[in-house]
Amino acid sequence: MTHRLGLIVIAPAVGMFVTLACAALIPIGKGAREELFEIPKGTWAARRAGHAIDILPSKIYLVLEIHDVLLLRNLDVVPQMFGPTLIMPGQSFRLPFDVASEYQFACTAHVSGEMTVVVDEAPKTPWARLRWRTGELVKAVTRLSRQRWS
Repeated sequence: MTHRLGLIVIAPAVGMFVTLACAALIPIGKGAREELFEIPKGTWAARRAGHAIDILPSKIYLVLEIHDVLLLRNLDVVPQMFGPTLIMPGQSFRLPFDVASEYQFACTAHVSGEMTVVVDEAPKTPWARLRWRTGELVKAVTRLSRQRWS
């Protein structure tokens, strides 16, 4: 009886240890490196009507070698400015980053008129990879719960 009870306790612990070890030791795959943000249709009209809507985050976080290309897509009917770039309706703008830093841009899609892009180094150590994967899991669950309840 105690042997069976010990197996019931040890088996899940071993499974969790193996899962965490894999998440920490396996290198992060090279998938799509673009992080897409869309300016929805009707943004300009809503702002003109006096609504202070936030359509893009004030800070965007990217990671070198993983998600290091910012992709902005303008689905609105008017042009939008991002830094010195004019993004026409229906157009997309790709901005790759190769240096970890914090970047400030003027952005007409924001109520404040500014956007910050924070580019972090790629996670190199096992603990950094585990922390990054955990953060990505939390973001995915949060995004799914928002979609479900909106």
